[in-house]
Amino acid sequence: MTTKADKSCVIIGAGDATGAAIGRAFAREGFAACLSRRPRHSEALEALAQSIRADGGEAHALPVDARDESAMIALFEEIERDIAPVEVAVFNIGANVNFPITEMTARVYQKVWEMACFAGFLMGREAARVMTKRERGTIIFTGATASIRGGIGYAAFAGAKHGLRALAQSMARELGPKNIHVAHVIIDGMIDSDFIRQIHPDANAARAEDTILSPDEIAKNYVWLHNQPRSAWTHELDLRPWKENW
Repeated sequence: MTTKADKSCVIIGAGDATGAAIGRAFAREGFAACLSRRPRHSEALEALAQSIRADGGEAHALPVDARDESAMIALFEEIERDIAPVEVAVFNIGANVNFPITEMTARVYQKVWEMACFAGFLMGREAARVMTKRERGTIIFTGATASIRGGIGYAAFAGAKHGLRALAQSMARELGPKNIHVAHVIIDGMIDSDFIRQIHPDANAARAEDTILSPDEIAKNYVWLHNQPRSAWTHELDLRPWKENW
């Protein structure tokens, strides 16, 4: 494995939109972008890594099921051993599903929690374990409108995202005094992505009017959070388009 960077940024949930933009943004800052999502997306993950390398950055495709504790432990061990020390860790798994409460199965509820909350705990714990040894680092969790407000049909998603937000708060209070910056970012609105373009035919018009969130602009905020001086750290940041109702 070829590596040239002296620091790495792990992105758990490196999809086609926000996760990809975060990887590109940190690669431009000199980080080795360690991109991860479920193994069934291995080809797309490698294509993203290749695109970052084509632009002159360093990137590694590391497919992992983030709900698997042993796999997450092994992921951080591999990055620390073979790539570069983990300086930034970003949890970016969504699991946004809508089910009427009377049709919600226990399996659906549990799976959403595993993906959007439990996996965040696993990433946060493993990042904290390596960062506390060096007494530095940044851990960022991607939240959603559901982090602070449960909508109709989003019982599972809101429950998981509320839990992730609580996790971030607890970790921030525990790790802040150890010089580790923990932040939670509420993404309040639609993100310009393949999925949104498929279900919203007016997505192109929304992009032209800046009424849909740009992944690249989101990513700039993540880099800004990492670069904040510790005398004025932000824990929670909310991002939404200028015309979004909230």
